[in-house]
Amino acid sequence: MPDEVRTAGAVRTGAEPAGRPAPRAGRWWRPVVLASVAACAACGLIYELALLTLATTVQGGGIVATSLVVAGYVAALGLGALLAKPFVDRPASSFIGVEATLGLVGGVSATALYVTFTTLGSDAASLVTLVVATAAIGMLVGAEVPLLMSLLQTGRRTGSAEAGRVLADLNAADYLGALVGGLSWPFLLLPSFGMQQAAAITGLVNVAAAAVLLALALRGLLSRTQTVVAALSLALVAALLGTLLVALDGVTEWSRSKLYPDPVLSHTQSAYQEIVVTRARYNGRTDRRLYLDGTLQYSSLDEYRYTEALVQPAVAGRPRDVLVLGGGDGLAARDLLAVPGVRRVVQVELDPAVLEVARTELLADNRGSLDDPRVEVVVDDAFAWLRRGGDGAVPPGGFGAVLVDLPDPRNAALSRLYSEEFYGLVRGVTGENGLMVVQSGSPFSTPRQFWRTVATVDSAGWGTTPYHVHVPTFGDWGFVLASADGDAPELRLRPDVSGLRYLDAGTLEAAGRFGRDVAPLRLEPSTLDRPRILDDARRGYER
Repeated sequence: MPDEVRTAGAVRTGAEPAGRPAPRAGRWWRPVVLASVAACAACGLIYELALLTLATTVQGGGIVATSLVVAGYVAALGLGALLAKPFVDRPASSFIGVEATLGLVGGVSATALYVTFTTLGSDAASLVTLVVATAAIGMLVGAEVPLLMSLLQTGRRTGSAEAGRVLADLNAADYLGALVGGLSWPFLLLPSFGMQQAAAITGLVNVAAAAVLLALALRGLLSRTQTVVAALSLALVAALLGTLLVALDGVTEWSRSKLYPDPVLSHTQSAYQEIVVTRARYNGRTDRRLYLDGTLQYSSLDEYRYTEALVQPAVAGRPRDVLVLGGGDGLAARDLLAVPGVRRVVQVELDPAVLEVARTELLADNRGSLDDPRVEVVVDDAFAWLRRGGDGAVPPGGFGAVLVDLPDPRNAALSRLYSEEFYGLVRGVTGENGLMVVQSGSPFSTPRQFWRTVATVDSAGWGTTPYHVHVPTFGDWGFVLASADGDAPELRLRPDVSGLRYLDAGTLEAAGRFGRDVAPLRLEPSTLDRPRILDDARRGYER
């Protein structure tokens, strides 16, 4: 009978393993096993957080993808625990096998999903990869607990009181490790290394924890052959993950070349999103593009159309103080600074990494607007900042104009910035006759999202005038001009604003008209309790 089986039998009877001292008698037995529990728990949670982050990047962070990760992961934990039952009689070798497999699967999961997303160009393929990775990692993590429980009970009495103490130790180490993993992902791993490197490094940590446990505690439970096989397995996985780390830059660059049509000028992974700037030349003209999580934000060839349509209707009331929510690329601030009478711009942007990219890679486009002394940059969540009343930045009488230039509501965090409550908060910092413009998506490609935004702004007490313009990069793109006094505002240009490249009085007047194929839809507003716009965004492009 193998030594490990005899040891397992001793666990059940409370006797010492035959022919070999009980491993628990070693000085480092219990601390090493509990430390391994904590390390494995940290790695397990990091894998889940990596999958959630990837769901946001690849799938837009929709409810379906997020729910599949969370619910699928929890269900897989239970399934993994059940599948581990036949192996609890040989916990040492089984645990090493699980950790070697988990380190490999978890370590390569981010790269596999990223390559799938960039090369296949299919949301369905990415979703399938996400589900498979979630299930595999969840089952492997779920198998850890019963195996570790068996290890902790090795050579101990199995009374209910003792089992309770073992379970308490196991849970304490598990939850402490989860806390470390939960804090490491957003504050250390993701911003320092990016998703793919962070996942691979976590896989190495997983393997290292298993190797330490093998060297200090599990050799007494395994034969010499089993120990050598276990060590070689861990070494092989570590070598594969190390190779992945060395080759990752090349793999990522190749993958990005499939996703982005132009050469990548810069790439930044912030705590919130992936920021990519590309640059190419066409017929002697530079086309610089900003992407957030793979979604195009603007092209330097035609962004002036979008920016003029966003800014000029809002400044018709001759504001002196203007609030910009979002717009971290600095383009809106650039145009505002050219408007006569604008003395102050308050720019609220969540992601400091976007601001840094704007101040370095996008200077040719925004002309250094974010460093102009008239611009006050606030790094904060727009919703939280508004709830605090603007932290003293609101001028007496409120802002004369507000520009809401936020990403589309593709996830729950962004959908709250398209809610009735949010526009109510904006109204609270806007002057009595102040104007607001909200970028609202495409009335042609995403009609429900566009008209839902119009209905939501209207429900918050604003008078609304929807309009749309043609931006070649995006196609037909829509906005909502809103007045805090409750009356529908007029679309008009100020005669003292010069240098416009696209808008004139006739163009802006025509922008307020909608053809039959983009006719208004009567929809209910989106609220925090009922984020209807999130489902609209999840439907994607209808045309």
